[in-house]
Amino acid sequence: MDFSLSDEQLALQETARRFAREEVAPVAADYDRRAEFPRALIEKAWELGLLNTVIGESYGGLGLGSVDACLVAEEIAWGCGGIATSVVANDLALTPIVVAGSEDQKREWLSPCVDRFLLVAFCLSEPAAGSDVAGLQLLAEKDGDDYVLNGTKSWITNGGEADLFTVFATLDRSARHRGLCAFVVPADSPGIEVGKKEDKMGQRASDTRVLHFDGVRVPAAQRLGGEGEGFRVAMQTLDTSRPPIAAMATGMAQRALDEAVGYAQERQAFGSPIGSFQGVQFILADMAKGIEASRLLTHQSAWMVDQGQPASKYSSMAKCFATDTAMQATTDAVQVFGGNGYTMEYPVEKLMRDAKLMQIYEGTNQIQRMVIARQLLGG
Repeated sequence: MDFSLSDEQLALQETARRFAREEVAPVAADYDRRAEFPRALIEKAWELGLLNTVIGESYGGLGLGSVDACLVAEEIAWGCGGIATSVVANDLALTPIVVAGSEDQKREWLSPCVDRFLLVAFCLSEPAAGSDVAGLQLLAEKDGDDYVLNGTKSWITNGGEADLFTVFATLDRSARHRGLCAFVVPADSPGIEVGKKEDKMGQRASDTRVLHFDGVRVPAAQRLGGEGEGFRVAMQTLDTSRPPIAAMATGMAQRALDEAVGYAQERQAFGSPIGSFQGVQFILADMAKGIEASRLLTHQSAWMVDQGQPASKYSSMAKCFATDTAMQATTDAVQVFGGNGYTMEYPVEKLMRDAKLMQIYEGTNQIQRMVIARQLLGG
């Protein structure tokens, strides 16, 4: 058992850390206030090799593993949860191609993302089907060698900025999970309409959209896997994407602790720094132990993914535990800051707003608990 990082991982972590502290954190509040998508900043992440970590060396990528992706995600999320979401969402959207694409499909769709800056969006959620993936209503009707897509997707990260979509649809709404298919769809395909941009409480720098598909024609060559295999592709994707989500939450929680410790050392009350009071010390100690446990569980689940081991239970544990920890840690940071923490002059209120979404997307934490319980009960 070895908890150390390799020299290559340490270098990757340092690159991501420098980017987060020097490029992301100084502008995060401004992008949040304006709810503006930081395209140039995310392109800088691509130039540094911090985007598209799932693309293997055979297709021009760096061939990074899940642990590597977690190192990057944690550092960028330290700088801004919304910007990190847009970065990590690119890997999420490319993962269906990695897990289910043919060699020809991988070369056609993955290699261009290495050669030039392209954004990709993962199109799974719908207005009436978020956690209930088998209940998708976006219909894929066969027409010769093509499929014609009709319906709506919602809560699509990078939806208004993406060049490419990975889309999940159903051949038969009554067939539930047995009818699902996955497709690669260029964003400029006729019939795709980008809908409203969501005005969110937190993570406002990320672009979250509704997408409408009206008679969108997709050649069969753009289907990932066989007909009816879309549910499997979606579940494999989410199992591998949850460790980086947990890492993001860990990064947000770490930022909250760093800010709280700094403030506790400087803020005076009753003639002493507030960090000298046991009530504040206990808050900081609880934050610290939760963050360390989150990081360890996250790295364990990511290691299991890299080893090809069944990781569904542990990735759900990591996602659930780390995101709950982030919500608690950011709330505690606001408490340590007192009234100042409730103002936009200090960074902790944004951390608290950003952290809430972590408990909701990529499968709510209630769904994660169901996955864990079913594994425990042999389901």
